[in-house]
Amino acid sequence: MIRGVFVTGTDTGVGKTLVAEALLRALAAAGRRAVGMKPVASGCRNTADGPRSEDAERLAAASVLKVSYEAINPFAYVPAVAPHLAARAVNRPIEIATVDERFRALARDADTVVVEGVGGWRVPIDERHTMADVAVRIGLPVLLVAGVRLGCLNHTLLTVEAIARDGCRLAGCVANRVDAGMAWADATEAALEARIEAPFVRVPHQRMSPDLLTIGNSLLALLDRGEP
Repeated sequence: MIRGVFVTGTDTGVGKTLVAEALLRALAAAGRRAVGMKPVASGCRNTADGPRSEDAERLAAASVLKVSYEAINPFAYVPAVAPHLAARAVNRPIEIATVDERFRALARDADTVVVEGVGGWRVPIDERHTMADVAVRIGLPVLLVAGVRLGCLNHTLLTVEAIARDGCRLAGCVANRVDAGMAWADATEAALEARIEAPFVRVPHQRMSPDLLTIGNSLLALLDRGEP
């Protein structure tokens, strides 16, 4: 059974949170003491307790291990822009060492930590670093979520190359059909599966009430197939 996974995507809005939440639900059903983490989030809402991310709150709700909000989302920003711009706007830099420290603390108490990135693999977090540097630092296998829509072949294959070039292990790829009306969607997913040397799972278009447990169980099976 996996000890942890870093969930990244080909872009923003491709279903990373759906995948991370579903995986947490399945881990909980399997009796695992699992917890989610969203190290960086922009576009948060202002609250009396500080900025809050809907994505991070969904992961917290799906987690068996209950911790403080700050443990799950140490860098939360209200401006709905790229993380490095949001951090600059409020003069609060994103610190990779702090993310790593919070991750290690969660990993000490949890069986499994599901870490969700922000945006795609190369999204900047400051003038020199990207989310890829965060993934490299914490050292988890990577689960790539590909939003199945026009352009996803190029975006997905380039991201797979980047993950390998950065020395991370691709644990699996999730083809998430975000465009219900996409022509040639089946053929597009087949083209991805044929070109990616990692376990592959397809998630049909999700409408108002996705079956998170069924999706999560498929993801758990995918990750177990990819275990070295």
